[in-house]
Amino acid sequence: MNRLTQRRIKIKKKIRSKMSGTSARPRLTVFRSNSEIYAQLIDDASGKTLISSSSTEKNATKEKGKSKIDKAKSVGASIAKKAVEKGIKDVVFDRNGFLYHGRIKAVADGAREAGLNF
Repeated sequence: MNRLTQRRIKIKKKIRSKMSGTSARPRLTVFRSNSEIYAQLIDDASGKTLISSSSTEKNATKEKGKSKIDKAKSVGASIAKKAVEKGIKDVVFDRNGFLYHGRIKAVADGAREAGLNF
C-alpha cells in the first residue's frame, strides 16, 4: 500500500468510529477508483447493504463521453431515486476517507437534488 492509501484508511477508521447507519437512517458510503465511482446505502445494525449504485451499471454506461464528475452526480441521483422509492429520505454521509471535493461532492450534490437529506 502506498502512503496516500494508508492515510485514507487511517482517516476512514476515525470517521467510522464516530458514525453508523441504522435501518431508519442508513449510511451512504462512497468509493471512487481512478475510473469509476460506487455508492451504497448500508444498515450497520444488521450488516446489510440496502441499495447500491455505480457508474458501471447499464443505465450509467449510456453516458459515454461525459466527465467523471457528471457520472458521479448521476450515481448520486440514481441512489437517491432508489432510496426514495424504498421510503428512505434521511441518510448519514460517509465519504470513506476521501476529501469532500470533486467526485465525492458531486455524488452528495446529486443525492441531495434527488431528495435525500443528510
